[in-house]
Amino acid sequence: MFDNGFSNYLANEKRYSTHTLRAYESDLRQFFDFAQSANENFNPLTADHTVIREWIVFLMENGDKSRSVNRKITTLQTYYKYLMREGLIDELPTRRIIKPKTEKNLPYFVDKKAMQELFDFFQFPDDFEGHRDHAIMLTFYCTGMRLAELCGLKTYDIDFYSSQLKVLGKRNKERIIPFGIELKACLKSYIEERDKIAIDNDMLFVTDKGEPVYDKLVYRVVNKYLGAVTTLDKKSPHVLRHTFATHMLNNGAEIDAIKELLGHANLAATQIYTHTTFEKLRNIYNQAHPRA
Repeated sequence: MFDNGFSNYLANEKRYSTHTLRAYESDLRQFFDFAQSANENFNPLTADHTVIREWIVFLMENGDKSRSVNRKITTLQTYYKYLMREGLIDELPTRRIIKPKTEKNLPYFVDKKAMQELFDFFQFPDDFEGHRDHAIMLTFYCTGMRLAELCGLKTYDIDFYSSQLKVLGKRNKERIIPFGIELKACLKSYIEERDKIAIDNDMLFVTDKGEPVYDKLVYRVVNKYLGAVTTLDKKSPHVLRHTFATHMLNNGAEIDAIKELLGHANLAATQIYTHTTFEKLRNIYNQAHPRA
């Protein structure tokens, strides 16, 4: 029952990847199979919104997430717009369909106790890589910068006198991030080790051969050391960014200040951390209130 004309139409549209084309085909086949199981005389050209709503209910009751259901609705919307464009239908049966709200995935973050264990009790190796890895981990946690921003840091981006870092963020937008005494001492200690290596570049974080660090190397470093103190499924540089923001908010920082430190273009991107801290408040309430 899959419409070859629609398939060809999608294939000719350069904006659709091979993965998307396969997903669209799979979604349509699922819809046709469902509709035919309810009505063996089902014809997509005469279908109305009721069969689509029934399919959505069926998907949700069988465990499909709202994000997946919304993608399948988008497939039907694209399909029926194609049929209207070809003059095969006069009205869109998807016009009355309202997509279910997509659940928000709260960011992963490491709790404060685990971060204290990492920096207060864990022993980083006393060699070049140990000093570098310690500096990488502490820089992420103390500044909340992105992976690309850390890899792009130059030695002259550090102002030890003012205790601040200059970061080049998305869309080449610069921002200044302050840092404290602990990171200052850690960076100075690392730079002493760095200066012992023959290096012909200004990159702050380098390999033991003097080459700039790269994404996969930094990711491995973070994964290794977070793995020593947490059992989180995700152990990435972005988890440390989330951890920085969450701990700042939990300790009284204003959300506008966190927005500036993270380099977010608008407040909406930062507000996901209020959901995280609200979940913490909810858990405390449920545990403490006798009528909860």
